Amino acid sequence: MSYLDNLISRRLVFAIILTAITLVAEIIGGIWSNSLALLSDAGHVFLDLFALALSLGAIKLAAQPPGEQHSFGLHRAEVLASLVNGLTVFLMALGILYEGSLRLISPEEVKTIPMLVVAVLGLIANLLAAKGLHGHAHDDLNVRSAFLHVLGDAAASVGVIVGAVLMHYTGWYQADPVISIAIGLLILVGAFRVLRDAVHILMEGVPRGLSVELVAERIRSLDGVSDVHHLNLWAVCSHIFALSAHIEIEPGYDGQRSQLMQSIEHELQHHFHITHTTIQFDCSACNGGPLIKEFSHSERGAACSGHGH
Repeated sequence: MSYLDNLISRRLVFAIILTAITLVAEIIGGIWSNSLALLSDAGHVFLDLFALALSLGAIKLAAQPPGEQHSFGLHRAEVLASLVNGLTVFLMALGILYEGSLRLISPEEVKTIPMLVVAVLGLIANLLAAKGLHGHAHDDLNVRSAFLHVLGDAAASVGVIVGAVLMHYTGWYQADPVISIAIGLLILVGAFRVLRDAVHILMEGVPRGLSVELVAERIRSLDGVSDVHHLNLWAVCSHIFALSAHIEIEPGYDGQRSQLMQSIEHELQHHFHITHTTIQFDCSACNGGPLIKEFSHSERGAACSGHGH
């Protein structure tokens, strides 16, 4: 396991411990104060706890070496965990909207002081956990989905706090469901983004922020390269980008192909963070073909005769 994975794992463990403490506190506090909002939030915290454990397990799986059955290793486990996390966040948001609509129709009186105390403690725990994950949430999709879980629960805690204060001083018990519905809508947007990115990777999409043409232009700018075709660019996970391409060598190029290969790999890694490359050199007189190769289905037997695509 890399240093980065070890660091992320330690922060996930820290977040899991804080989330577990919050879960116990909100269950006890919800029963004590007769607060449906706290008990509902405890259910969301339980989903968060599950999601964080799933994210930690995905990192452990991704650290396993590649084998005959999984030649890229198990890095996609991170993406699958993100997909599951995104779905649970989505369901959590729907639960908030549903509970909020019910409380709008039939508001109930609660003990606001115990509710407020537990919600504040929960918010502090959520913010500490979110702070630990925030540094890696922009680059790692798996951590981002876990961070979204914790942040969503922190937002729910804020809603509970505001609702408790309003109910305590005004007696307007509809405040809690109104705030909960607003929070649910915000969480839905974040869940959609995580699901969109996870599906994009699983569908072998070009890494976000890159384009095939941009990468091809960088390769063409190197000395010794005449053209590029059959370029495929995809993300194995949020940290690993891969590329395969056919490179046409300029006529009269007298350098070593190994040196040209190193130059291409350096440019790709330095400028685009592409760390896995498969390059095939072609002569400039060959019929190159399009920049992006169209894949087509064929019978398995066709591959044996040398005509598989």
